[in-house]
Amino acid sequence: MAQAVQPAPPGPGADQFRLDGYVALVTGAGRGIGAGIAQAYARAGADVVLVARTAAELEDVAGAVRAAGRLASVIPADLTNVSRAVQIVERAIAGHGRLDILVNNAGGAMPAAYLDTTPEALDQAFHFNVAAPFELTRRATPYLLGSGRGAVINITSRMSHLTARQMVTYGTVKAALAQLTRLLAAELAPGVRVNGIAPGVVETDGLKTVLNDKLRRQIASATPLRRLATVADVANTARWLASPAASYITGKIIEIDGGAEAPTFPDDTPDLRPAGRQAVSVLQTSSRRAENGAEGNAV
Repeated sequence: MAQAVQPAPPGPGADQFRLDGYVALVTGAGRGIGAGIAQAYARAGADVVLVARTAAELEDVAGAVRAAGRLASVIPADLTNVSRAVQIVERAIAGHGRLDILVNNAGGAMPAAYLDTTPEALDQAFHFNVAAPFELTRRATPYLLGSGRGAVINITSRMSHLTARQMVTYGTVKAALAQLTRLLAAELAPGVRVNGIAPGVVETDGLKTVLNDKLRRQIASATPLRRLATVADVANTARWLASPAASYITGKIIEIDGGAEAPTFPDDTPDLRPAGRQAVSVLQTSSRRAENGAEGNAV
């Protein structure tokens, strides 16, 4: 029988939100939410293994982790290639000797109209957003079980259960990741806790490239707390879920949405019309893109 995840030690001096002695592996750690989570873990006392496509970005985050007095390892890797998972975990163990936390943050899919979305694009997004976290978690599980305090945190999205146009691919794969989170929580209990975080609109550097004052006001006005989420909002939740303070929480998706119960990003996508020739033309164009390897939905 697997060893249960243990709560924080009792005593008035115990800080149940600390991660001293932990080793965390964070994917998509070069910027945005992943970088924020990695730095929050370092400030809480954890050493961090950083994984992303771009080595230069990883080195910048590693510098911040080291500035907090913790160890950082950098593993440049493209997780659209699921076979990299075993190498990533092996390198993490070789460098640190243990693994306590896995954060599956890498993922995403560009918005696209339904008739412009090909099965190949959907398959690509599924591999990146679902198969990669599945395989990385599978490879990490023996070490997470061995740690006695293992935790997996999957970064999903509110679009896993909300609806909006141009989000067929993104919402579908994020829904699959959310259900994978629940199923893995049942599979790995009591030895490893598995939870997810579903952010709303997060003010990352990437979003700032399209975020003007008008758009900010529209999103904020549709959110009960009247602001966008910050990277720190998500990172602090990830720290809590990984810590002994959350030792009785598993199989849950925590929404970071400012109280919003509907999509907050403005949508002016026009209705589809029963224009037969136009619809056929769009489908034929999408088919040609697929045949030429130029998918309409990049991830």
